[in-house]
Amino acid sequence: MSEIIEAVQRTENRNQTVKQKKLSHWIDRYGEMSAVIVSGVIIGLAWIIGYFSIGISICLYLLAYIVGGYVKAKEGYLTLVHKKDLDVNLLMIVAAIGAACIGYWAEGAVLIFIFSLSGALETLTMARSSRDISTLKELKPETAVLFHLGKEKQVPIEELTVGDMVVVKTGERIPADGIVKEGKSVVNQASITGESMPVDKAVGDEVFAGTLNGEGALFVEVSKSSESTLFSKIIRLVQEAQNEMPKSQRFIEKFERIYARFIIISTAILIAVPYWLMGWDWSTTFYRAMVFLVVASPCALVASIMPAMLSAISNCARKGLLLKGGLHLENLSGIKLIAFDKTGTLTYGKPLVTDIFPFQQFSESQLLQVSASIESLTTHPIAKAIVQKASEMSVTLIRPTDFQALTGWGVQAKMYEDFWRIGKPGMFDDDLCSDPIKSQIYQLEQQGKTVILVANTVGIAGIIALQDRIRPQVKNTIFQLRRLGIQVAMLTGDQKRTAEAIACEAGIDLVYAELLPTDKLDMIKRLKEEYSHVAMVGDGVNDAPALATASVGIAMGVAGSDVALETADLVLMNDDLEKIKEAIVLGRRMKLIVKQNLVFAVLVITSLILSNFIMGVPLPLGVVGHEGSTILVILNGLRLLR
Repeated sequence: MSEIIEAVQRTENRNQTVKQKKLSHWIDRYGEMSAVIVSGVIIGLAWIIGYFSIGISICLYLLAYIVGGYVKAKEGYLTLVHKKDLDVNLLMIVAAIGAACIGYWAEGAVLIFIFSLSGALETLTMARSSRDISTLKELKPETAVLFHLGKEKQVPIEELTVGDMVVVKTGERIPADGIVKEGKSVVNQASITGESMPVDKAVGDEVFAGTLNGEGALFVEVSKSSESTLFSKIIRLVQEAQNEMPKSQRFIEKFERIYARFIIISTAILIAVPYWLMGWDWSTTFYRAMVFLVVASPCALVASIMPAMLSAISNCARKGLLLKGGLHLENLSGIKLIAFDKTGTLTYGKPLVTDIFPFQQFSESQLLQVSASIESLTTHPIAKAIVQKASEMSVTLIRPTDFQALTGWGVQAKMYEDFWRIGKPGMFDDDLCSDPIKSQIYQLEQQGKTVILVANTVGIAGIIALQDRIRPQVKNTIFQLRRLGIQVAMLTGDQKRTAEAIACEAGIDLVYAELLPTDKLDMIKRLKEEYSHVAMVGDGVNDAPALATASVGIAMGVAGSDVALETADLVLMNDDLEKIKEAIVLGRRMKLIVKQNLVFAVLVITSLILSNFIMGVPLPLGVVGHEGSTILVILNGLRLLR
């Protein structure tokens, strides 16, 4: 009986906790705007009742002050106490209290109402971006069905380790990144890549955590821990993007603190000087000073950037573009040249063996056995293609000894009591290649193929040619970038003639070939000196130094390596290169809207200040003009959500 009671109590406690969380979530999201609406209703009632009872009307206005101004007063107080600084929130509260002190209760209440409304709109903009994160987190599975020794067991995803086998049934979310070992299905990958259509998955295919399995059961071998999945990285990247400010916003916040002090001092002077030295009466002096305090406060300036930036980041996330901060969107708007890596970026990065030319009386199978056996110890795309070709031809592989990878060039190892080297033609001395071999290399490279030489202690033992396929959207991407006035270059470690053939097909004029990772880095530095703002698009570990050095580093989200994803500033989640143009256009739109906001805010503040000094501005007009401009710049920034 006691166990039943305890179970009921636990259920009730759980339900109570859920209700509290829901209430807290509602208050965080809608509480500020709800308070503003209630404040507006109270102001309306106070205005109507003011015709019958001044006392009750003032009490209602005071209540509107408290309801509408609590959040902003708290923010201003915390800034004053903890940071020992002034901000625009405190200025507005002081101005509203000042208006009340000289009998302008309605104007003070309206000031608080409109100021709080602009703040609530800004909060909703931030909540919109936060909602993208919340939606993503809701897609993340909490448990997985572990399949071990023929039995199924439900476990938290945190307990999954690399190599575990999990079962994903119809309609379930895949709990971890992994490789399909058994089964066939279609998987909805929209949460990861943005693809609208489900993708067929079979044995050997890669699947991602958070994606939705369709009709069919899959047995998936876990390839990454829960913290390292692509889904977890996406969430982390978006969170980083929201927390990072562009330079312009940091400047505005620094300017706000200095400007707020200036306004307080100026208001004090305007209260004292006209009264004592110019013979103004106290009521007029204080009224003019309060109007100045209202119209000179930098509310619109402060709200000119962040709502626009957060709206743009939210827009990018919906399009499969993950930015690590508004700073990078700001930098994208000024890009003059974009450098593309070739393999895995402009092409699929999955070359196929097209030709095998054996020499020294070797057969194709023998040459392929040596090459594939040695290349099986590396993960380079070319190596994988050679190993795949050996598998297709049912060639048995043998374990070589003394294996060594020569970064950017090739590999070498011992096998069959001989020393073998496999790599680019540039890796070998010129006198090793006879004229027929050179002629063969030239012909293959003219066809846009990558040429690999295989040599032993006797000399060149054979030639293997491979060819990669260019991505279908590359030509249109290059064309669109040129229409935006952006130059395009290609950086690759491949041979010059092969690179030029691919570049010609893609429509790229600037080609820099036969580059090692350090050469790519140096080339980006040189291009930055010439073009000032340069973006780099890459996918591999060897692209990471160049991605980090470029003004904006752009990584392929699906094909990209972990290092490239961590280093880049922008990630293309579905590897769609055409999205680069959209990101640049959005960056330029954001820059234009921010400029519009800043110019408009400065003009309004300047006009109101001059009008107040020249002929005097009624406090209601000052409130509407100042706070109305703040709401307008926020709404202008929200246009970037479209």
